[in-house]
Amino acid sequence: MKIFRLLPVIFSMLLLGAHFYRAGHLLLAGGALLALGLLCIRRPLVSRLMQGLLVAGALEWLVTAIRLVTDRQAQGLPWLRLAMILGLVALCTLLSALVFRTHALKKHFNLDKG
Repeated sequence: MKIFRLLPVIFSMLLLGAHFYRAGHLLLAGGALLALGLLCIRRPLVSRLMQGLLVAGALEWLVTAIRLVTDRQAQGLPWLRLAMILGLVALCTLLSALVFRTHALKKHFNLDKG
């Protein structure tokens, strides 16, 4: 079942949507959720677009981590656990873009042509 192979992508986009919603960026939150609908379209462009969104999402997590760690350091508060958690979230988001390289999803999105 392809839905199980797409779970990392779905989870990453939902987490990004929640992140944007909490930050008050409702358009970005809605965009992250609407992007999940693209997964129903079986075109190579969709997989490349989702990969790009996931890479951009990982960068957003890194920027957020740097900003929050800097704020906590300035306040003299502990920051290492925050950095580790957000770093792992960024890494998981980045790695979820690799699911489109599996044989089943290459076939599903017609990436094995050419």
